Amino acid sequence: MHHYAPRDPIREYWRGEITLRKLRVMVEGLPPDGALARAASRSPWTTTEYQLAELLDRVGRMETDFRNANRSEKTAAQDYPEPVWRPGDPSPKQKAKAERKAAREARQGYQRIVAIATPQYAEKG
Repeated sequence: MHHYAPRDPIREYWRGEITLRKLRVMVEGLPPDGALARAASRSPWTTTEYQLAELLDRVGRMETDFRNANRSEKTAAQDYPEPVWRPGDPSPKQKAKAERKAAREARQGYQRIVAIATPQYAEKG
């Protein structure tokens, strides 16, 4: 509880120097973006950081819309930029691994169907 530094409210409670009610009031008074709040929300980001990421995504989309609206007829339209990474989103490596796994499972499913429907064409081995 660095918010109350150099005091240690937990130690004071166990020594009997403060009451449980006082300790509860101190915990409830901790800052909303402190370590306890981040641990309780299970996210390393605060609301401000999520809003900033959303703002960056929207500005990127608006810039792309502006460029597409003012481009010449001969040039191709630009695609929207990738959204900013957020906690909980898979990393590019995790995305690629999930795509490979999905492709492998799809291929295995196809091979099972072929083996059932046309045994003569099923892959041997």
